[in-house]
Amino acid sequence: MFNRIFAIAKKEMRQLKRDMRMLFIVFFFPVVLLAIFGYAINFDVHHIKIAVYDQDRSEYTRDYVSGLISSEYFDLVTYIDNDDQIKKLLDEKIVQVVVVFPKDLSRKLLSKQEVKIQFLVDGVDGTSANVIQNYVNAATFSYSLQLTKEYLAVTGKQFYVPIDLQPRFWFNPDLQSTRFLIPGLMGMILIITAVISISLSIVREKERGTIEQINVSPLSSIEFILGKTIPYIVISLINATIVLLAGYILFDIVIKGNILLLLFGTFAFLFAALSLGVFISTISDSQQVAFQAANVTSLLPSLILSGFIFPIESMPVAIQILTNITPAKFYIVILRAILLRGAGISAFWDQLIYLGIFGIFFIALATVVDKKSKNK
Repeated sequence: MFNRIFAIAKKEMRQLKRDMRMLFIVFFFPVVLLAIFGYAINFDVHHIKIAVYDQDRSEYTRDYVSGLISSEYFDLVTYIDNDDQIKKLLDEKIVQVVVVFPKDLSRKLLSKQEVKIQFLVDGVDGTSANVIQNYVNAATFSYSLQLTKEYLAVTGKQFYVPIDLQPRFWFNPDLQSTRFLIPGLMGMILIITAVISISLSIVREKERGTIEQINVSPLSSIEFILGKTIPYIVISLINATIVLLAGYILFDIVIKGNILLLLFGTFAFLFAALSLGVFISTISDSQQVAFQAANVTSLLPSLILSGFIFPIESMPVAIQILTNITPAKFYIVILRAILLRGAGISAFWDQLIYLGIFGIFFIALATVVDKKSKNK
């Protein structure tokens, strides 16, 4: 049995060595995808264009604006003189935010009254608008605290904070969205390349007619499937190493956890992904059908339902149940636990069990389908 499996695996490796285009796609394509998606998908908002409608024209408003534009988050585009200009600037997307200072701002500050500053934010992009709101709130709180300290210093009163909130962000202290997205991107890339490559490989045997020779040989269905799968597990592991290395070079993603655990988790994920590809190949009669089916079952679920971009917890219950159809969901949990948090196996052992069940189920299903096709 092992000799027959080894023979099929050896045959597959020789075919891959002769197919330079496939090797180029398998090893080069994931790195290109990682670079493009890694730089393109970014929820951090920088260089927000602002306009200022300063009706007070005081030292306080100048200090406030200086505090805003001193960071990399805000860029001052222009000062405006009337209300009519506000709508024009926002309509034409010349600016994203208009800051409106009231006429009596300095008078109210000097008399220790409450002051209201208006921020008019372009809310078409809700995600960016929420981020901008958080930046504005933080900048306003910082300036308000500065004024409070100056007032207390002048009056000689003691500064008292009843509750001193000091948040500390673990694992991603700079709150970079790229650091959160890269593990999910790795999972998406690996499942696409693994499912497509193995599904095309087996269907190619059908198109060339060599599958008939295999069917009349003493080779069993499970031996044929395992012999086809083993080379792609090795290639996918090499591919995963290249993607991790690219993530380190391009985005400074460091493995904080145990490398052996990462290897084991990646192996379990690739086994599940390749088993899906094997099943697709057994029900497809052409490479075109296999390619389309592989894309639909790997790309879309891993992009939408895996938690790569959209939090699963915020989805409806029915959709949360549906997310279990993609092994990328569970691999992303493993990757983020090991790469970002440095957690041990206790944080993701259940994800490994699911990947094992997923892989065994589709390998068994592919074996049954392959046996039925032979008996026809």
